[in-house]
Amino acid sequence: MKLISTSALAKERGIDSKQLFQDLKSRGWIYKKDDQWNLTKEGKMAGGEMKYNPKYGEYVVWPNNMDLNKEIRSNETLSSTKIGQEFGISAQRTNVILAELGWIEKSNIGGWELTKYGKRNGGFEMEAQNGSPYVIWDKRILQNKSVLNSIDAATGKSYDDSAMNSAKPVYETDEFRKKHEAKYRTQDGHRVRSRAEAMIDDYLYSNGVAHAYERRLPGIDEEVISDFYIPAGKVFIEFWGMEDNEKYKERKKRKLEIYADNNFNLIEMNDKDIEAIDDVLPRKLKKFGVNII
Repeated sequence: MKLISTSALAKERGIDSKQLFQDLKSRGWIYKKDDQWNLTKEGKMAGGEMKYNPKYGEYVVWPNNMDLNKEIRSNETLSSTKIGQEFGISAQRTNVILAELGWIEKSNIGGWELTKYGKRNGGFEMEAQNGSPYVIWDKRILQNKSVLNSIDAATGKSYDDSAMNSAKPVYETDEFRKKHEAKYRTQDGHRVRSRAEAMIDDYLYSNGVAHAYERRLPGIDEEVISDFYIPAGKVFIEFWGMEDNEKYKERKKRKLEIYADNNFNLIEMNDKDIEAIDDVLPRKLKKFGVNII
């Protein structure tokens, strides 16, 4: 997607530049301060961004294919605080869950930045008065299957049975999930499906490695669930524990193809690795910049 200045957009559309600035102002998408045009919350939701030029300073850019008649309803967005209130959890925990999904990430100046996956799922990055970024979300996030699944895994509660039941992972069949219930409780409260997964989870927790259990691979059409996701290294972990089962082997083969095709970072673990987890997992994590001290 190409981003162009307001003047360039006016030229492409055959519109008078001054008129376009006034139209965007009247729509509440931009405002002028100290002789400089700035974006409003609605302008950012419309697709606008701020760019910096050493000669001219900051200026507004827009997608070249943007819809100038798009209806923007900023009152239909939710902060992490409001999302958390819907599920009875704190804003901090909400942000941790969204980070585990790969939708936001910590900013080096404080606050949270939006990732490309978050943008695809209805996120809009804003800027607080102190300059720190934060993210607001389209109300549809409350029905997002990945979010519901993540909150369910993190809290042990099911908030929308109909939505959860419709979120059937392509490579995690109902038969498999029913046969292997998430009945093992880990030290950090996750519920996992095997003793081996519990050992992995407990190892990560005891060594201070932030992680998520059963997260959907982001940015792909297939609904594929990983065993673990570690935001620090943007790395997924898969434990292969039933390799004598033909259906399981087929499922494993297809999942590996998806990891490879999408260039996802992947750590594979098997029964032998679990037996030597204190030696094996730190080495595998280190390859992705996650160090165990």
